Amino acid sequence: MADWDKLKADILADGVIDAAEVELLKKEILADGVVDQEEVDFLVDLRNNAQSVSPEFVEFFFEALQMNILADGVIDADEADRLRAIIFADGTVDDDEKRFLRALKDGAKEVSPEFTALYDECMK
Repeated sequence: MADWDKLKADILADGVIDAAEVELLKKEILADGVVDQEEVDFLVDLRNNAQSVSPEFVEFFFEALQMNILADGVIDADEADRLRAIIFADGTVDDDEKRFLRALKDGAKEVSPEFTALYDECMK
C-alpha cells in the first residue's frame, strides 16, 4: 500500500503533475486492477491542489474515476453526490468533465435520478 502523504508531497513538490508522475500514479493505483474510494479521494486531492496538470493526468484521472464509479455498473445517489462535488470543485464544468459524464452515462447499466439531474445540469 502506498504512503499517500509522501506520494502527494513528492508529486506536488513543484505544483505540476507531469507525464512521468502520471506513470508513477498508474503503477501505484492500478497495481491491484481496482480503483477504490481511497485512491479516488487521493486523485481528487491531487487534482484540487496542483497548480497545473498534464493532459496525461487528466486522462488518467477520469479513467480511474470511471473505473471506480462503474465498478458495479450503477451510478447511485451517493456516487452522483461525490461526482457533483468533484466536478464543481472549481466552480465550472469544463469539456473534459462533460466528456467524462457522457462516458459514464453511456457505460452505466443504470443511473439514479440524482445522476440524471447532475448530467442535465452540466450539459446545459
